[in-house]
Order: sequence, then structure tokens, then C-alpha cells
Amino acid sequence: MGGKGVMMVAILCLWALSATSEAVVTEAEPGLMMNFYKDTCPQAEDIIREQVKLLYKRHKNTAFSWLRNIFHDCAVESCDASLLLDSTRRELGEKEHDRSFGLRNFRYIEEIKEALERECPGVVSCSDILVLSAREGIEAVGGPHIPLKTGRRDGLKSRTDMLESYLPDHNESISVVLEKFKSIGIDAPGLVALLGSHSVGRTHCVKLVHRLYPEVDPSLNPEHVPHMLHKCPDSIPDPKAVQYVRNDRGTPMVLDNNYYRNILDNKGLLLVDHQLAHDKRTRPIVKKMAKDQAYFFKEFTRAIQILSENNPLTGSKGEIRKQCNLANKIH
Repeated sequence: MGGKGVMMVAILCLWALSATSEAVVTEAEPGLMMNFYKDTCPQAEDIIREQVKLLYKRHKNTAFSWLRNIFHDCAVESCDASLLLDSTRRELGEKEHDRSFGLRNFRYIEEIKEALERECPGVVSCSDILVLSAREGIEAVGGPHIPLKTGRRDGLKSRTDMLESYLPDHNESISVVLEKFKSIGIDAPGLVALLGSHSVGRTHCVKLVHRLYPEVDPSLNPEHVPHMLHKCPDSIPDPKAVQYVRNDRGTPMVLDNNYYRNILDNKGLLLVDHQLAHDKRTRPIVKKMAKDQAYFFKEFTRAIQILSENNPLTGSKGEIRKQCNLANKIH
């Protein structure tokens, strides 16, 4: 073959490789994007918004549930609604684990799913419902509007055996908590902002009696202790009883920066709250957020966005569940 022939073969090979590469790029599965359902279910986000508002009007505490759901689901390996799956004969579901104590109102996720199924069957994933309901719940309690991408698909299994590896515990050191958040891309300001969600809701006595009995933790503000003892009179509280302390007595139903002022004043209920206010790595951030709510909201928004995009299933991965508590194969 002459020189021109060799040159022509080389050019054709390069062209073929280029065409193949373009085809791969063109055929790549879509990831998360804003307004993912604009063509397949244009009313999806409006339906979720209206359902959350309706449920919040009937049951105020649902807002706190939405907020806890996104944290407990998305922080554990993937933002894929594995939290919502029921236990099976072979495996215990995540929501049954000790770390998930106090999680509730999953039935309301099913109500939203049913409303979406009536509008566009088999289109909207439970993981997107979980994420978008958290966004609406945050707004319902006075938090910022957070633009969130959609396009997640649902996982097939619950990941109970991995839960402790990913999900921080309120009794762990601040170093461990920082490291676990860092593993999913959330830095110290993001961690401090996310824990600002303790501004709303309540903490069951089971989670804090170790700071009251057999002796009161000396780091607690002595002015706050009588209230805690009144709300938690038993050293071994019944986990099924309604015994709890409001996280923030000043503005218990508002997501605001009052939480940071409380923990600087040693009124944090959980050990992680106390550590956050006094560890040298997080105390400066706590002090800044206590003074500047706009800064708190900015970092909170960023952290929720990172959390919601943690290792999602997209494209052909996972499935769109018919019911949020059951994988489709179980039907």
C-alpha cells in the first residue's frame, strides 16, 4: 500500500473513533437536572408542593419529618429512598434501626405518591418525592427556598448493615461527625448548617437522659436543666411514650439561627450540639451563624443540595416504585 493509501486508512480510523466517541457522549444516560419531569409529568412538583402544604396544615409536625427523611436517606450511601422500604424476611429495613428512632409519618409519603400516580402513573420516583417534600417542608417552617434537581430512581434494597458506617450518631465525637459528612462532600460550614435543623422539632427523652441521670451533665446551662428534668422525669423513659423536649423553646416551629445562640449558651440538648458550639473547628462558624441568619441559610442551602445529590441512581439504574415502601419485585 502506498503512502497515500496508508494516510487515507489512518484518516478513516480517526474519523471512526471520533464518530464512536460522539455516539457514546450522545447516548450517555441523563443525570440529575432541574425540572426533570417537565415533559413526562409537568405537574409533578406542583402536586408535591400542594400535598406537603395540605399535610402541614393538618399535621404541623410533618415538616420535621420531611427534613429528617432527607438526612437519613441521602446520607446513607445513596439518595435512593432506601429509607422508605419495609423490612423483609431476609433483611431489616433502615427505618427499623436504632439510628432511625423517632422517624415517622412515612404514610404521608405514600399519600403524595398516590396523588402523583393518579396524574402520571409510573413516572415520579419515591426518592424525588422524598427530596422535594423536604424542600417544601423547609419552606413551611420559614427556611429558604432551595433549588433542587430531580431525576433520581429508587433503590431496590434497604442498607441497614451499612447505616452505622455512614450515619453520624449524636453521641459520637465531633471529629467522627465531621469525617462522615466530609465523605459525602459536606465541609465544616455545611455540617454546622445542617445541624441547624435542630432549631425545629423535638428530641425524645431516650436520646438525652444520659445527660440528666444519674447526674446532670455539668456542661448544661443550669437554668435549662429544671425544664429538661420536668420533661424527662424518668431515668429510663419508655421509648413508646410521648416524652420529649423541644429543641428550641423560643421559636420551636421556625427554622432560624436561634439554635446557634442556644448552643453557645449551653442549652443544646444533644452532645453533638454541645460539641459543635465548643470545638475549635466549628465554634467560629457557630458564632457567625448565630449573628447572621443569611449566612446560615446560604450554607444550609448549599449543604442540602450536596446531600440531595449524593450518589443518586439515574438513567436505567434502580426503578420507579409503584409503592414507596415496597420494591416492585415484591408486588
